[in-house]
Amino acid sequence: MTDTLDDIGISTTGERLAVTATHGAAPSSDWVIVTRGLKRQYDMGGEIVRALRGVDLAIRRNEYVAIMGPSGSGKSTLMNLIGCLDTPNDGEYWLNGMLVSEMTDDALAHIRNKEIGFVFQTFNLLPRASALQNVELPLVYAGVSSDERKKRASEALDRVQLGSRMGHRPNELSGGQRQRVAIARALVNRPSILLADEPTGNLDSQTSEEIMRVFEELATQGQTVVMVTHEPDIAVHAKRIIVLRDGVIASDEKRDSYAARIGTERVH
Repeated sequence: MTDTLDDIGISTTGERLAVTATHGAAPSSDWVIVTRGLKRQYDMGGEIVRALRGVDLAIRRNEYVAIMGPSGSGKSTLMNLIGCLDTPNDGEYWLNGMLVSEMTDDALAHIRNKEIGFVFQTFNLLPRASALQNVELPLVYAGVSSDERKKRASEALDRVQLGSRMGHRPNELSGGQRQRVAIARALVNRPSILLADEPTGNLDSQTSEEIMRVFEELATQGQTVVMVTHEPDIAVHAKRIIVLRDGVIASDEKRDSYAARIGTERVH
């Protein structure tokens, strides 16, 4: 039996209208992400694996959302679709008013560079480059002038409280500082969404809390943040927590109700 919007906790009129609109109808500008009936399956040596079985999701501009779920729930597949790293077999995905689920690979590559900033648990920094040069890199690919690159990279490092370390190389920075550089690099193109995949996976508990405070501050400044994590104590830093199970949304709650529930029911 398919869960209703009430069953999974979606209750606002705006969310209902966004996900139940007529096929092909563009969502209003309030919504940066809208998926309707999103499905993805894979042929694994003749066995069909249905990773997503019809995901209806609406994320407002400037929201801070965590996506959770056990192994095999579909959260990584959903992240890849949201990040335009993969395409669905069926359903719609609207990003910032554009129907990206029907775009070509070349168009998707352009959208990834322009609309999405990625943060991963491995920092993926160039070891011989300074923090400033690492942050500049996406702008080099985008053809931005040298002076403008330095200006925007400096601003991005200031946003993550690392302006005083911009001349340091990765081996001269702590793990938390390296992740801040990676976050600044994700921000430098001024993306519509910041997409973080297990961003604290390589960090100790204290440093993880520091990085979560960075994300919270960015969200306060108006940055849309979508974080994928398997850790409930990390997820509760977001203002909304979506839990996937078996390729569908099992729950979609505000932070307070989720935090109260996992006191006795944790997501493994």
